[in-house]
Amino acid sequence: MQKEQNIKVLLIEDNRDHAALVREILVNAEDVHIKLQQAERLSSAFDSLAEESFDVILSDLGLPDSQGIETFMKIHNRYPDIPVIVQTALNDKNLALRAVQEGAQDYLVKGQFDDSLLVRSIRYSIERQKLIIKLEKSLNEIKTLRGLLPMCAWCKNVRDDKGYWTRVETYIQEHTQATFTHGICPNCLKKVASPSILKEIEKNHPEVFKGNDDEKKTENNYGSTDDGISSSAEASFRSRNICLQAM
Repeated sequence: MQKEQNIKVLLIEDNRDHAALVREILVNAEDVHIKLQQAERLSSAFDSLAEESFDVILSDLGLPDSQGIETFMKIHNRYPDIPVIVQTALNDKNLALRAVQEGAQDYLVKGQFDDSLLVRSIRYSIERQKLIIKLEKSLNEIKTLRGLLPMCAWCKNVRDDKGYWTRVETYIQEHTQATFTHGICPNCLKKVASPSILKEIEKNHPEVFKGNDDEKKTENNYGSTDDGISSSAEASFRSRNICLQAM
């Protein structure tokens, strides 16, 4: 025998006749026990959501304190993990499409759905939302680096899961949500730039290279690179692309 499903629904609806109809449909639904709570305003709905949890939200778009697609957006932005079914008196296909694109699980037109359609929509919306959350969690886990990462001590390439050696930037971009921007640090600039260019940079941008007198102070406040160049100066230098302008 199949176990009866328990579902807690928050109905956001200011039309009492339609709310009564929805209540009657859900109370008499078969093979599922639905506990329904109603709010006539979006503000009161948020009060209910702050106090207790719900499995699904069934919301009208036209409320006394909120109108149109913004009603859904306000709900979804504050409670993205709760599936929302939009209902409205307007048979507007563009509005329905936008609501679904923005994250609504379903769009129902008042007076155009029967008992089975409403209950099925609620059940499917809950299961779809569970699947979305599971997929997002799996994606985040995939994008997280774990364990030991073999790296060449000479060229700094890393060995991927398939045994191939690749650039560390490529590997990190493929396995995380990070992206890289490239520049040149002051230490490397000293190695590749001509003395005249270095002299010009030191003259026009003295903050790039830190003096010995304030080394301890800079290190305590910002950290330093291996050769004593401050990380803050390095960031400033990189952002201005000083070396490229000088060259």
